[in-house]
Amino acid sequence: MGAKILVVEDDGGTAETLLNGLRQEGYTVEHVADGRDALYLASSADFDAVILDRMLPGMDGLSVVKALRAADVHTPLIILSALGQLDERVRGLRAGGDDYLSKPFAFSELSARLAAMLRRPATRQEVTSLACGDLEMDLLTRRVTRAGRRLDLLPREFKLLEHLLRHKDRVVTRTMMLEELWDYRFDPHTSLIDTHVSRLRKKIDEGFDTPLLHTVRGSGYRLSTHP
Repeated sequence: MGAKILVVEDDGGTAETLLNGLRQEGYTVEHVADGRDALYLASSADFDAVILDRMLPGMDGLSVVKALRAADVHTPLIILSALGQLDERVRGLRAGGDDYLSKPFAFSELSARLAAMLRRPATRQEVTSLACGDLEMDLLTRRVTRAGRRLDLLPREFKLLEHLLRHKDRVVTRTMMLEELWDYRFDPHTSLIDTHVSRLRKKIDEGFDTPLLHTVRGSGYRLSTHP
């Protein structure tokens, strides 16, 4: 039996083409046409890959991807979309998609991309903790400490710190934060980011000898043990 594929597509013609083509190539295929159904099925069933339309009723494709990744479901996923502009492709990949194919597309290309994706080794290891110097975050218990001292963070501050820890020693721009944490586009000069970073900095740096959260003038922020 071939790999098990979930196809999420609300356009009848496109769905029929995908289902017929994939089954002819030996895949076992299931199909849903609604984003909420896709989230439920992809979270509860064992699929080898998901082919997901971007624009869906019930719940849009990017929201489905983000919800799956947040739930620690890392099934390989191809996003299909009529929105083929560069920034849209970037948004899809940043949301957690493994590949992005613009409509209209040739089935032969989709088939080749799917086969290539399925050949990739599953090397991902689950990360349960993050650290920068003496600052530690336990992702399972949601406990944050610095030098053994418990830090009390609000949910948004926890998400912000987690994002910075995952990009430790690298500059994280305001635009990246807006897109990843607030799902905003444009307006990178908003004070929203600076306000949250300022509050987070007080909690993780005040009272400690070495500052960890650094402002990179004109760019964004960097979490590092080095200035």
